Amino acid sequence: FIQAKGMSIRALEQTIGCSNGLLGRCINKKTEISSQWISKIIEAFPDVSSEWFMTGKGAMFKDNSDEFRINPTLQSQQNNRTGIPLIPFDAMAGYLSGEMSINEDECERLYMPGLKADFVIKISGNSMEPRYYDGDYVACEKASLGDMFFEWDKAYVVDTERGVLIKRVNPGATDSEILLESDNKKYRPVSMPIKSIYHIALVKGVVRIE
Repeated sequence: FIQAKGMSIRALEQTIGCSNGLLGRCINKKTEISSQWISKIIEAFPDVSSEWFMTGKGAMFKDNSDEFRINPTLQSQQNNRTGIPLIPFDAMAGYLSGEMSINEDECERLYMPGLKADFVIKISGNSMEPRYYDGDYVACEKASLGDMFFEWDKAYVVDTERGVLIKRVNPGATDSEILLESDNKKYRPVSMPIKSIYHIALVKGVVRIE
């Protein structure tokens, strides 16, 4: 990570506020770095993948190319299962639970080569501005709560006892809860017990019509 950033170990220590030589000793002796310093590094460098930093899996840096500025083709074609289904927001809870009252074959579908997702929803409201705007199409991938590994600071569609929300997920005050945050700072963060989450989907990208 230090090499990729083109910085020295000391510069990194100064950035995160740890004592001179602490990280250097850990690196040279191949010993574990305290979780508090890992958290400081991830906080100081928001472009680094927290999953890579903690597990070594995936890419070192987050993929920021999740915005597709196109004119998507939206069509309603019964019995045509190509494309990504556009699910009405008010039917989202039922869709995630497998109990959607509308026929998926009758949904409008988004056609875009290279975009892989399970469904698309249209955002209504401004709580996630300036990242996602009212009217944007958000492409999502279903995730299982059974083996859930939250990608911190990523946006999720969350089906909760309070309804379906689109929020950024971050660690809560305890291991049994998460913090749901809006990008629009006019909205306060919401602490949510994990047991109050019924279903969840990771936002893979936004399709913005220009």
